[in-house]
Amino acid sequence: MERFGFVGLPNSGKSSLYNALAGGGALAAPYAFATTDPNVGVAKVPDRRLDLLAEMSQSKKVVPASVQFVDIGGLVEGASTGEGLGNQFLAHIREVDTVVFLLRAFVDSDVPGPDDPLECLRVLEIELALADLETVESRVEKRRKAAKQDKSLTELVEALDAAHELLAEGTPIYRGSLTADQRTVLKEEFLLTNKPVLALVNVGEGDLERIPEIIAPVEAELAGQAEVIGMCVQLEAEAAQFTGSERLEMLDALGLGEGGLERFIHAAYHLMGLRTYLTTGEKESRAWTFRAGYKAPQCAGVIHSDFERGFIRAEVIHWDELLELGSWNKAKDVGKLRVEGKDYEVADGDVLEFRFNV
Repeated sequence: MERFGFVGLPNSGKSSLYNALAGGGALAAPYAFATTDPNVGVAKVPDRRLDLLAEMSQSKKVVPASVQFVDIGGLVEGASTGEGLGNQFLAHIREVDTVVFLLRAFVDSDVPGPDDPLECLRVLEIELALADLETVESRVEKRRKAAKQDKSLTELVEALDAAHELLAEGTPIYRGSLTADQRTVLKEEFLLTNKPVLALVNVGEGDLERIPEIIAPVEAELAGQAEVIGMCVQLEAEAAQFTGSERLEMLDALGLGEGGLERFIHAAYHLMGLRTYLTTGEKESRAWTFRAGYKAPQCAGVIHSDFERGFIRAEVIHWDELLELGSWNKAKDVGKLRVEGKDYEVADGDVLEFRFNV
């Protein structure tokens, strides 16, 4: 399961966001390092397509896709040299697939810490860049020596040199000029700033209508190199304590509309390069997670390795076309099911049945 980690200064709202997603369980307190060990939870990925297909098929069971999220202790200026939780904090970040920067924009005199999201972003980026710079400096010469014997390492050395140049200027890798191939090569080095980033600006309860204005400077600073979302995490956490119609009533009462959590989860999910295909029937309707670019056999392997090993073909129809026809059997009767082979690249929202033999 893919993991995204919440990274922010103390009191930025990380634990409240965790509680909003998990329905409680993390200590959210107005002092630094209330979270020392990471809290780990699982969030279901809301998907109206799945709900509609389950209703069509009258499925007894509905299984949505899910992602894992990690509430990591607050980062402070100097973390790269051991301040605060220091290396323990940085090690937790290395273990996640995507980094979510929690940037505080709410004003509260009872809660210490900066409330300028750009200042929060500056501290987070410089500390992670400094930590990466130390990592690169400790490894590049070893890799360079090894490359004299093993020419396959030449590309890695060149990527490390390019990363060093960026990091020495305080620029995170994800905001630099490295090529996609260089960033791919560097993945084996587990650098903190070589991960996809989503910036979540946490606004005050009275600033919901000003969200576009508040997040605009962050969007301008990141210039499309990271997705930016604004929400009031505290209100979302309060609404998340309710379910079903009660939650909808709570969201409406708080002025949150449909809420920001679903938008956040979908943004994080897609930022990881994750997509969803669906299966549906009377027994079960399920959303299956795959990586963008997967071919049909790889997607079959998400269900079971035997499906991939013995893959013969896939029967495919897009979810909205199937819904319009009303049933899988109807789609088959009117010839709307496509038969695809091993070279078919599965699209987000495809509904699939696999044929295999082992």
